[in-house]
Amino acid sequence: MGAVYKRILLKLSGEVLAGPKTTGIDNDTVVTICKSIKAVADLGVEVAIVVGGGNFWRGRSSDGMDRARADHIGMLATAMNSLALCDALEQLGADVRVQTAIEMRQIAEPYIRNRAIRHLEKGRIVIFGCGTGSPFFSTDTAAALRSVEMNADALLKATNVDGVFDMDPNKYPDAVKYDTVSFKEVINRDLKVMDSTAFSLCKDNDMTIIVFNLDDPNNLVDVVTGKNIGTTVTN
Repeated sequence: MGAVYKRILLKLSGEVLAGPKTTGIDNDTVVTICKSIKAVADLGVEVAIVVGGGNFWRGRSSDGMDRARADHIGMLATAMNSLALCDALEQLGADVRVQTAIEMRQIAEPYIRNRAIRHLEKGRIVIFGCGTGSPFFSTDTAAALRSVEMNADALLKATNVDGVFDMDPNKYPDAVKYDTVSFKEVINRDLKVMDSTAFSLCKDNDMTIIVFNLDDPNNLVDVVTGKNIGTTVTN
């Protein structure tokens, strides 16, 4: 089956890269995820990635630390994850570029929108590190921003639940999953899809969000080929 999207922005949490270790980077988990990403790229889909840093650093829980400084440490954590993803993808034969919102020229390109788009047009996978480059903005917000800047067809948010539910499925076994839901209903029912800044950015720019479970890495290919996986959020 062919892909239904030409260009996607994939949002990966840092925690997913830790696998069963829960912190740091689990190489087997990273390779498994990257095989799915490579499979999507092999379908002809242009793939951009934003990765979080929660497997190394949870800035909001750092007691007493200046919030801006804690966020800067988190940005460095995302840079480490970006390089790990890049290495695994390259070993699988993919052509990859890492761009960071904070300049670190010895190890990555600085984020330049037109250059990133050119990489995508040439079939390269582009990984965006360091969030937006500014404190007080989450990597969800960075994913929303980059998806709009890259003119992506959809923002794919890989998570540890099967989609968007009317209640927290980890607390309520009778929670009901939505196949599709509107931005308006998400706001009215206060459903936790993304943080409010990221969500507003997607809503205002008509950016489709697909929330799906990455516990089964094959789900990524299924989403891109149009199968009914996860929850689609649209206007």
